[in-house]
This record gives sequence, structure tokens and C-alpha cells, in this order.
Amino acid sequence: MRAISRFAVALAGVALAASALAEVTFYANDGFRGRSFTTQTSQADFGRVGFNDRASSVVVTSDRWEVCEDVGYRGRCVVLRQGQYPSLAAIGLNDRVSSVRTVARNARVDDDHYAPPPVVDQDYRRRRNERLFEAPVTSVHAVVGPPEQRCWVERQQVEQDRGDGRVPGAIFGAVIGGILGHQIGGGRGNDLATAGGAAAGAVVGSNIGRDRGGRETVTRDVRRCENVPSQARPDYWDVTYTFRGLEHRLQLTAPPGRTVTVNQRGEPRG
Repeated sequence: MRAISRFAVALAGVALAASALAEVTFYANDGFRGRSFTTQTSQADFGRVGFNDRASSVVVTSDRWEVCEDVGYRGRCVVLRQGQYPSLAAIGLNDRVSSVRTVARNARVDDDHYAPPPVVDQDYRRRRNERLFEAPVTSVHAVVGPPEQRCWVERQQVEQDRGDGRVPGAIFGAVIGGILGHQIGGGRGNDLATAGGAAAGAVVGSNIGRDRGGRETVTRDVRRCENVPSQARPDYWDVTYTFRGLEHRLQLTAPPGRTVTVNQRGEPRG
């Protein structure tokens, strides 16, 4: 019985250790600045910890977390993967997060429920009692997003098919021909002249429609687009540095200085 109890306690310890790995940190300002709030457990109401509608950036240390606009995991919610999100405005949640909860590791999440992938998918924060060093930066490349699409509206003359273009022309010609024919002669002759003028006008009008091929020119608003280079801030900076004779790379959300801070294994630390 004692052996079973010890085994159960051991399993509980493993479960607690696994759950403790899940961690998320919210920051009051963009770029992981300002006041912060870290949790390893679900929080149904950020008001209880004084952080309601204050988060502007977030670092997901491990696992997946669902952040929601309203308390009790209600309102608009998105799932964050492990990584760094320097601005929650990019996903429409700046100063709007009111609750957060972990997502089970075996839970299936629809793609449209995920936030866009994090800019940087590693946690570079310093661990406790780590010894830090400065490593020289050898190259920096700013990585920008795909080209942007610029659109505008311009007025342009376009041709459109009117069907049988001879019919409107014939009707118009018949009316004009009838008017002219009615002015010729009198009595019965007047009637004949009117009929004759209408018939002749119809023939002329039909020929006018035929000349235009049954098409007419109209002016319309036409939307046009073109791809232009992105003018936005770079998505991230790809940095190469050396430490103890070895070359390393990392991605940063801001341009580095001449050196980067690393631990004794050359892993970057912020």
C-alpha cells in the first residue's frame, strides 16, 4: 500500500512539474516594456491581479495559451503559440485582454483560431544565477514583410455590348424620319409621306447601329492595384554573432548594438 502511495505521489510530482513549465508573461507596453504580469495558471479575471485591459505585448515561454477580451474566457479569443509577441495591436488585442487559460497539449485548435505566428519563437530572458557574457555582432539583416498592395480608382472609357445595336438606331431613325415625312404634302399624301419617312429613317438608323457594331462607349470607375515594396517597420532583425570561436544566429524584435548578451553556452539573453 505504501509503495502504491509513493508511486501515486511520484506521478503527482511529475504532473505538477509538467504544468509548472507552462508560463506566459504580459507587459503593459509594446516591446516587452513596462509593468509585467507572469502566470503559470489560468486567470479568469485579470482585474483580480490589476492587469485588466493593460497588456500590450506578451511572451509565451511554453505551451499554448488562449487569451480573451472578456473575463471568464468570453468574447473574442485567440490562441498564442510559444514565442514573443512584441505588439498585441497586431492581433487586435492591445489593452483588451481580460482572461487567459492554458490549452491542453493534446487539444486540437482550428487554424483560424490561432494568432499570427510570433515574430520570435524563443525565450531569451535571463535564467536565475546565469553567468552572462558579451558576444560581438558580425552581421545584421532587417527582414521586412511581403510587398504591400496599393490600390486606387480611376475613370476610364470602356466599351460594352448593347445586343443588336441596329434596333435602337432603327427606332431612333423611324421617329426622326416620321417627323420629317409628316411635314411633306397634305391629307392622304401627308400620311403616305409620314409612313415613307419613318421607313427610310429606320433604314438609316439601322445602318448607324451597324456601324458601331452593337457596342457603346461608357465611362466607369475602374479599380486598379499594384504591388509596392513594404514601407512598414521590419518584422525582425536576423543577427549573427560569434562566441568562443563559434558562429550563432538569433532573431530580435529590435536592432542590436555592437554586442549581444549570451550565457556560457552562447545562448542569447535579454
